[in-house]
Amino acid sequence: MKIAVITLSKEGTKVAAKLAASWKECDVFVHASVPPGGETQPADVLPPVQRFDHIVELTERIFGLYQGLVYVAPSGAVVRAIAPCLRHKTVDPAVVVVDVAARWAVSLLGGHEGGANELALAAANVLGAEPVISTTTEAVKNLIVGVGCRRGAAAEAIVAAVRAAMALAGSELGRVRLMASAEIKASEPGLREAAKELGLPLRLIPDEEIRHTARTFSRSDFVQEKVDLPAVAEPVALLAGRRTQLILPKRVFPNVTVAIARENCSSLE
Repeated sequence: MKIAVITLSKEGTKVAAKLAASWKECDVFVHASVPPGGETQPADVLPPVQRFDHIVELTERIFGLYQGLVYVAPSGAVVRAIAPCLRHKTVDPAVVVVDVAARWAVSLLGGHEGGANELALAAANVLGAEPVISTTTEAVKNLIVGVGCRRGAAAEAIVAAVRAAMALAGSELGRVRLMASAEIKASEPGLREAAKELGLPLRLIPDEEIRHTARTFSRSDFVQEKVDLPAVAEPVALLAGRRTQLILPKRVFPNVTVAIARENCSSLE
């Protein structure tokens, strides 16, 4: 997916630079009023920054040139900018809005057809932000599968473990909204391949959030020693959603640990 990241502010430039440094096909557009020097990534890992004067004019010019547009800007300004360009959900690009503090990544336009849900999740994983996805078919799914794995764990082992855990929980993959793991596992190809095979978005929870959460979960001396985290499967399952509660505590499989949480619980521990 070819992506454009657009921002109006100096604070937004730092967020845009972090996204651009993590994505291969990405162009960065910064408002002309922003002084240079806001980028926090080395220049050799960033594409050239392109300047613009008016967000509406820029959007009209690039709307059909990219598969994804990520605005680090107020949502109201983004809505006004994209409104004149909208044609149909089958041809419009994915549009995601991120606030300048990198707290939220909102799937605004083209959730399913345009890939905005996946793009919002990808931005959230890079920034440690909360992905906001309001698509009805996603909102009715209320299970999160937390996965921990040893380094180099094969996708087949992870898939088998997730399926076995779902059977133990007496539920189906169709009810799962996310597969989650720790940020430290971002480079594990087996994890990403397993999520793709299962048809599940992969959410990565920042390591510091796991270390400092007040949520209750089973801790592991082994995991603490190996990756400097108190646990993985249970905390990521709890932290990847809202108002979550474990319905399946961690289960250990060959090279893989799985826990399952349900969202929107009326009572929590």
